[in-house]
Amino acid sequence: MTENVLPGHGRAVWLMVAVTLMWSTAGVVTRHLELARSFEVTFWRSFFMLLSLCVILPALQGRALLLTVRRGGLALWISGLCWSVMFTAFMVAILLIPVASVLVTMAIGPLLTALLARGFIGHPIAPRTWCAIALAGVGIGWMYGAEISGLSFTGVAVALCVPMAAAVNWVLVQHSQRHGHAVDLVPAVLLGAALSALATLPLAWPFQASAHDLLLLALLGLVQLAIPCVLVVYCARVLKAPEIALLGLLEVIFGIALAWVGAGERPAPAVLMGGALVIGALVFNELLAWKEQQ
Repeated sequence: MTENVLPGHGRAVWLMVAVTLMWSTAGVVTRHLELARSFEVTFWRSFFMLLSLCVILPALQGRALLLTVRRGGLALWISGLCWSVMFTAFMVAILLIPVASVLVTMAIGPLLTALLARGFIGHPIAPRTWCAIALAGVGIGWMYGAEISGLSFTGVAVALCVPMAAAVNWVLVQHSQRHGHAVDLVPAVLLGAALSALATLPLAWPFQASAHDLLLLALLGLVQLAIPCVLVVYCARVLKAPEIALLGLLEVIFGIALAWVGAGERPAPAVLMGGALVIGALVFNELLAWKEQQ
């Protein structure tokens, strides 16, 4: 997929729906692993993602990929580090606390991005976004307040690293673009996969994954990460930011449903209510932003 064959708007919307469906499979798949645990799960998923991208990206970009990595500068490497934190923290968190709790926590990423953008690059926050941040805060507080006794504190802290790293990444991208140094997110994702695999390799040893586990983790690396991460970068060149944010919320809905149906992991009422507040706040904010852009 090159610049000359970017999808039209309607096709980009359906591609984003497919992307969120692929992203949402991580929870249900990890619940069916036999022996692989914690950092080994993270290592193999990142490793197989790296292998997949090493095939996919050169086929799409050719030698331009290597040139982009060489000339990307510090911003590209920081973005890659952010991606690696997201890849690693997500898998560790999903093995420590329920899938629904991780996904709802990740959903606050756009609001954290707005706060960081306000603090570090002076990007103004609209009144509607302040309202959404307050409502989402109530939802997160409700969810964790009711479930805190049964949740791992480490799992919650690790889950929060995902939206924080995402927020830092997007603020970095905005800052670089303002100064005429656009960050290419495609090689940044590749760097993220490499850094995640390297960081978790020592912690994953000795390997215990069965052949069954390796097959599932290879599917995660290719189908749940590599393919959708490439597709979303191209969709972002067609769809507006509010559209991406709204469609991205489908990951929360799909992920909770798949874990419920496919692994019997029924979300607690407090998670559903708190999650509804968070998602409602995001929908409210992004719909108004979309109308303003129209």
